[in-house]
Amino acid sequence: MKCLWIAREIPFPADSGDRIYTAQLSQSFAHANGDLTFIGIADQHTRPAPAGAGMQWKSVGGGRYGTARSLLSTMPLVAAMHATGRYRAELRALYAQHWDAIVFDHYASGWALREFMQKKPSRRPRLAYIAHNHEEKVLRAVAAESDAGLIKRAGFWQNYLKVKSMERYMVETVDVVTAITAEDAAGFTAQSPGVKTLVLTPGYNGKVSESRRIDAAGPRHVIMVGSFRWAAKQENLRQFLRIADRAFADAGIVFDVVGDMPAALRKELEPGLKATVLHGFVDDPSPIYERARIALVPEAIGGGFKLKFLDYVFQRLPVATLADAVAGLPAQLRAQMIQSPDHSALAQAVVRGIDDVAALERMQNAAFDAARSLFRWSDRGQALLAALAQ
Repeated sequence: MKCLWIAREIPFPADSGDRIYTAQLSQSFAHANGDLTFIGIADQHTRPAPAGAGMQWKSVGGGRYGTARSLLSTMPLVAAMHATGRYRAELRALYAQHWDAIVFDHYASGWALREFMQKKPSRRPRLAYIAHNHEEKVLRAVAAESDAGLIKRAGFWQNYLKVKSMERYMVETVDVVTAITAEDAAGFTAQSPGVKTLVLTPGYNGKVSESRRIDAAGPRHVIMVGSFRWAAKQENLRQFLRIADRAFADAGIVFDVVGDMPAALRKELEPGLKATVLHGFVDDPSPIYERARIALVPEAIGGGFKLKFLDYVFQRLPVATLADAVAGLPAQLRAQMIQSPDHSALAQAVVRGIDDVAALERMQNAAFDAARSLFRWSDRGQALLAALAQ
């Protein structure tokens, strides 16, 4: 099949969950199909894409539009930032070709779907929407639960309405909607009965720690790794730190938070912290992983499968998380995690469990063994190809 994959950007470096998902799923699809043209914006931070797997990478130069201009658009913020004049011109040339299938990656590519449908092609290819979340649900939670000022919250609500409109248009227009969790797929089906959904949980091909021992002689550290550029991630961190930082300090626990974040967020959070160390982006977080006894996923806002679960499990770190955050994980993995209903209970569970090293050792071993055969990217690419080829 001659296939075109439209994304926000060239996803390298693959340094966040959504970039990893886009990079790995597109490459596994290309390997299964034998051919794929991938297009996305490249900027000064973009690294070369890997060769092979039958992929042709097309980079759109010129950068993205700024936030101020994008806020005035009728499109969602992220979509408006990427719908540049140069990107539109590149797509017009590509749309003039014949395609067997076109994949629209992330709701931010909805503008590209609209432009394609306006062409009224005589022979329509198969169309797919790669959903990274049930975005309508996530953005509504961001707007409803934020404690930001009035103007910023109004912006959240405005963007939520734009995202809702664009996502529903994409779900109702394409032939196949992929979802990262069964819960997200059910949400799309409830809104658009009859839509064809395909659940594609992430695979894993990152670092694997074949052996690791947790013992009482090690430091009493816990870790959280992520990218804190997205509003939902920032709000999750704020809410958890309000509760957990003092609880961890009182228990003599160090909380290592690793990941890129805006300078303004760091300036806001850092002065009041007692147990928490904000490391920012770290090229190689392995030493921080090594001294941690427990890894945390305290994300109350934001649906979808959390790729960081797999990083933690394959690094042999026991995981403590909110029960609502484990959507999409197989039951045998969920059974090996500390699950709590809210942030307060999660912090207390970590305090209670951090010195039970025998239990932590059992959890990490059982989770690692269960995950080994469950998360192959090649299976995901073949499943997407089969859905588009029908």
